[in-house]
Amino acid sequence: MPGAREHLERLAAAPRPAGSPAERDAREWCRQTLAACGFAVAAEPFAYSALPGRWATPALGMVGIVAVCAAARLAWAGRAGAAAIVLAAVGACAATGGAWLARVAVTRLPWGRMDGINLVATRGHDPSPALWLVAHLDSKSQPVPILVRAAGITGLLLVWLVSLAVAAAQAALGGSPAVWPWLAALAVVAGLPVMASVVGAQSPGALDDASGASTVLRAAELAAPDIPLGIVLTSAEELGLAGARAWVRSRRRPPASAINVDGVDDAGPITLTYTGRRPAALLAALAGADGHEPIRVSRLFPGILADAVALTDGGWRAVTVSKGTWRTVARIHTPNDNLAALKGEGVESVARWLAHVVAHAHAVET
Repeated sequence: MPGAREHLERLAAAPRPAGSPAERDAREWCRQTLAACGFAVAAEPFAYSALPGRWATPALGMVGIVAVCAAARLAWAGRAGAAAIVLAAVGACAATGGAWLARVAVTRLPWGRMDGINLVATRGHDPSPALWLVAHLDSKSQPVPILVRAAGITGLLLVWLVSLAVAAAQAALGGSPAVWPWLAALAVVAGLPVMASVVGAQSPGALDDASGASTVLRAAELAAPDIPLGIVLTSAEELGLAGARAWVRSRRRPPASAINVDGVDDAGPITLTYTGRRPAALLAALAGADGHEPIRVSRLFPGILADAVALTDGGWRAVTVSKGTWRTVARIHTPNDNLAALKGEGVESVARWLAHVVAHAHAVET
């Protein structure tokens, strides 16, 4: 039976852009591993648009900078009311457009179409198990690490909110426009790393997400073979969560529970993140399993996406499991996300814990 390190070496041998030969080779390794564990494995093709995943984040950065700078110019000229209207309108359009791009355009937009393949495996008599383990196989690089991108998105949002409040106050109460050059400068500083978040193929993706896929494979090897379990290894997660969104859209059975594994380092605590309504029952099952390290629970940080977001949007109860520190996040989406900085000890420990989780969740349900 392969160990965690062998899985990592197979999956993180080279960058794995969605649809690449390297991703295909990684998927074949996963297929062989899961079949050897007694899973029924199927490749499920899907089509998607790569445009939202490639360009939505840079466009968000550009729109944010332009909106705040335009509002600053209007307010400096004594038109604070117009500045507030511009900021409110741009914010509403960005929120609506962003939701449409994420939830609809990535699977339905007719431009930039690409083909992908999700690997879906089940074990047990039920073809639709109540619990699924999820990870993604593709990788990407960006000129800035995900930590800087997330900080930029958060900073740009804060600058926009402050600018809207200042514009509204200036329109209602008057006051000096001296703060506006500073707000415009802050928008540029926060927005530039967001604009720079273009998709490349220079990262082997050892953490993101060879570690998650390796953890899922090891958990499948370690879990009791008589417990029903589903596994989904998605493609194009790095292009707008396209694989997960397509898979959820294709499912005709009621939503279930999913544990997405994304980013498992050797050091640091286990962290469970979620979006939407708090999945209390799933979190309780995770916390109640034996053999775990200290666990932190929090909402997903703005500017970071994971397949669990797409599953939650589709009505599933989903959490993302990760392990690491801020140094871990600083490596993601860079060429430094390689096996030189990852031994696989965290993968092994998290996989053993997940095997306990699967057994505990099954015992609770039965």
